[in-house]
Amino acid sequence: MKTVLTYGTFDLLHVGHIRLLERAKALGDYLIVGLSTDEFNAVKHKSSFLPYEQRKEILEAVKYVDKVIPESTWDQKISDVKEHRVDVFVMGDDWTGEFDFLKMHCDVVYLKRTNDISTSILKGRLR
Repeated sequence: MKTVLTYGTFDLLHVGHIRLLERAKALGDYLIVGLSTDEFNAVKHKSSFLPYEQRKEILEAVKYVDKVIPESTWDQKISDVKEHRVDVFVMGDDWTGEFDFLKMHCDVVYLKRTNDISTSILKGRLR
């Protein structure tokens, strides 16, 4: 079984998120999503429209997602890769190069983002 891991806040779930999760899942058999906790978002100077537990519940309902784990720190990625026996680490291409340090532990893939949709765009429209 090939395990894939990605991370994110997944606030205001939209088609860009779904497409990213679908393409991530296609790289393996089992997709784990590291979901940023509310506390970690505060450290990153971000805020979510929805609290962690609701974002987790929504992600767990997505057919491509097999497991959701909390992302609490920047530094947990290596331990998560080891603990969950991850074969492929996936992030959006706006992070290209940022996670290459994981290449000694697993494959690292940066996927192209969906054009013209993002949580920032949605939040702007809501304002």
